Amino acid sequence: MITTTLQPRFSDTDALGHISNTSFSVWFEEARTELFKIFHPSLDVKTWPLIIARTEIDFVAQTYWGRDVMIKTWLDKVGNSSCHIVHEAWQGDTLVAKGTAVMIHFDYTTNTSKPIPNDIRAQLLSHLVGAD
Repeated sequence: MITTTLQPRFSDTDALGHISNTSFSVWFEEARTELFKIFHPSLDVKTWPLIIARTEIDFVAQTYWGRDVMIKTWLDKVGNSSCHIVHEAWQGDTLVAKGTAVMIHFDYTTNTSKPIPNDIRAQLLSHLVGAD
């Protein structure tokens, strides 16, 4: 499991005084950085090998500015060319949001998916649910 701690910005709040739902997709993307590095250690966007095919977020509780949020990230499936990522956002002892994303190993030249190489697959499997 990968954990990422974020401090909500004041600009993440909405008119109701809690964190806007739009912030969570950005936070979950930030939490995927360690997985990005497995695929592409340089993080050079000119040679980027990944694309997101799907995201889904469930909002479980209100989240507030001024208190850190911890994002827990792990994989629940590693396929031939894709991996399924699970995120949970926690503020203190409260689960505030949970989500999933499907990330595909991708060739932008041919606009097609490509198999995940064995060395990358081995690293990804260490983040599979139950691997800790």
